[in-house]
Amino acid sequence: MKRSPSRLIPLVAALTLTPLTARSTDEKPASANRPDRPGIDRIWLGHRSHDPGKLVVNWMSKEPGDSIVRYGRTAKYRREVRVANLTTIHHVEIPIEESDGVYHYSVRTGNQSSKDFTFKAYPSDELRVAVAADWQGLPDLSAIKNDDVHLLLTAGDNISNTHQLCGPGNKACVKPYARLIDRYPELFRSVPFMPVLGNHDKEMRPRGKKPPERPVYDIDATAFRRFFELPGDEWKWRFDVPGFQVRFAALDLHHISDLGSTWQSCHPFGKDSEQFRWYDQLMSDKARKFVVTLYNEQNGSIRARERGAWHSMFRQGTIAITGYGYYAERAEVDDFTYYNTSLSGKGHLYPDSQSAFLKSADSYILLTLTKNPAKMVVEIKGLDGTVLDRKVYQ
Repeated sequence: MKRSPSRLIPLVAALTLTPLTARSTDEKPASANRPDRPGIDRIWLGHRSHDPGKLVVNWMSKEPGDSIVRYGRTAKYRREVRVANLTTIHHVEIPIEESDGVYHYSVRTGNQSSKDFTFKAYPSDELRVAVAADWQGLPDLSAIKNDDVHLLLTAGDNISNTHQLCGPGNKACVKPYARLIDRYPELFRSVPFMPVLGNHDKEMRPRGKKPPERPVYDIDATAFRRFFELPGDEWKWRFDVPGFQVRFAALDLHHISDLGSTWQSCHPFGKDSEQFRWYDQLMSDKARKFVVTLYNEQNGSIRARERGAWHSMFRQGTIAITGYGYYAERAEVDDFTYYNTSLSGKGHLYPDSQSAFLKSADSYILLTLTKNPAKMVVEIKGLDGTVLDRKVYQ
């Protein structure tokens, strides 16, 4: 869901009008704020533009009010972005003009403010991206933190459902996503997070043993799109890091066999669908050397759909990653690689017919990209940091 554009204010201009010693307490950096000021702790970063030149700072406040982000290379912030609104869920996009190193920032709404936090600028030498799926168990993610990633993506199922915390049929309730952020506060306030939809993200009523009278899933993913700021339609999106010749494409694919029933969870995917046409056009653009496609459907099922048309489109990219199964897998089909990863990776095994690596293990995927030479290393890693599988793409 898109919001009104942010307004950029060079804070340094205000400093030239008022000496630092004469500034009010409210105008000082977050580290100098009154100790009794109500704190803002639930913060997460992301992107709603198609490239890393802009970053979205998101947070929730106890009381509604305007959205203010102050940031700079040090805690003596030199820039400020304000959005005039009256909300408790805040999304403020800030321009990031330099690479490497860190940025400091703090957020404020009314008399509520955060401490000073930091995030890494995108690098100039090596880009590290993690992909994780099936977050329901909320496991220890120390291994991902230790990888010091610049971007965190998912392959679906970021929550268990919405109805357990929100009640059945409540499309707008974001409590499960707030719970996710609260589980990993340091990670989400320091690393941009771009999730991909799975069926669990949309489950607003218990599924049951047979299709009920009313829809089980919110196909539009209202809560997901309300909570996260993502590019494009948000239920599908693309994000490029041009300096490393890489593009990430997110699709809304899961439970595809339930299309047309009250169990339907994803947008249509036939040749006449918006999703198919969008992806087909995207994959015809050869501007990027590496293209990583993300979704939440079984690899073998989706690549066979539309008489193999989806497989043909996937093959125009580099790899595809799903979070469908509770296991770790790499499959090789017609010189193209399909991955499956899961943070809850010790469930039933449903091996791909072309499986080259398969293991019952909690896992995530680490992508490491370099420029000279242009190379992408893909590792399936256990949650203890062990490398389970490794492949190089050049």
